[in-house]
Amino acid sequence: MGITASHFGTLPDGRDVLRYQLEGAGGLSAAVLSYGATIQSLEFAGYDVVLGYDSLEGYCLPDSGCHGATIGRYANRIANGQFELNQQLYHLSLNDGGHGHIHGGKKGFDKKIWDASVISSGNEPSVRFTYTAAHGEEGYPGRMDVSVTFTIAQDNRLSLAYEASADQDTIINLTNHSYFNLNGCRGEDIRNTRLAIYADAITPVNSQLIPTGSYMPVSGTVFDFRHFRPIGEGLADSHPQIRLAKGYDHNFVLGQTCRRRLAATAVSPLTGIRMDCFTDQPGVQLYTANFLNTSCG
Repeated sequence: MGITASHFGTLPDGRDVLRYQLEGAGGLSAAVLSYGATIQSLEFAGYDVVLGYDSLEGYCLPDSGCHGATIGRYANRIANGQFELNQQLYHLSLNDGGHGHIHGGKKGFDKKIWDASVISSGNEPSVRFTYTAAHGEEGYPGRMDVSVTFTIAQDNRLSLAYEASADQDTIINLTNHSYFNLNGCRGEDIRNTRLAIYADAITPVNSQLIPTGSYMPVSGTVFDFRHFRPIGEGLADSHPQIRLAKGYDHNFVLGQTCRRRLAATAVSPLTGIRMDCFTDQPGVQLYTANFLNTSCG
């Protein structure tokens, strides 16, 4: 139980990257890096259920896949890399095929060194990572102070708590970009994993995977996960939305209640490991690594 810090690697500019190993009292453990405030591993019952690289070099690849990283300032895509706020049009860096902005830009939060501080090293180990984004970074307005706190509770719950404040109006959409495989990341793929998402609709996307602005009911489609289904059932389906995204890469609408609730549950029939996802946000994104072209190890 507790937290152990160790040296993970050194960036080309000479800055050191630290690795924090959090050991929970219930058997769940996590390794989190100061580079990108990244979950490198998440182990339970002898299985590592999160994809991660064994060395810093993997995370520094141009197309690293954002494995386990904290994404910001804005996760997912912004059409044409621009948005209007307070009657002013802001132009962001274009890093999504030259036509859009994705996951915070060319050097988003996943490529930054975060400062770390241990909050608790007892039965519920907790570490907080902080970063300050400058005004104009990647085109966003306002200086912003951001933190994400990782905590392992005694009931084997991994909690991620995000906080942010800015000195002027801006936009923000933080998330973590872990790829989960409850079969164990060195075992079988996720096609047999049974998934439930407690949402009645998705936000359909266009050919650039930008939401169209409408809602599409999931009833009668391969997007209906209101009852447990294997993820693999829909991956080869001919549904236009599946073909556009080459799999699942869609936001499921949870509603605007802003209360913490169960959003999704995944269960491995091989290991018996179950993961419940709780959030107070209005949507949850299902992504089946359709464009991942790197391997970990």
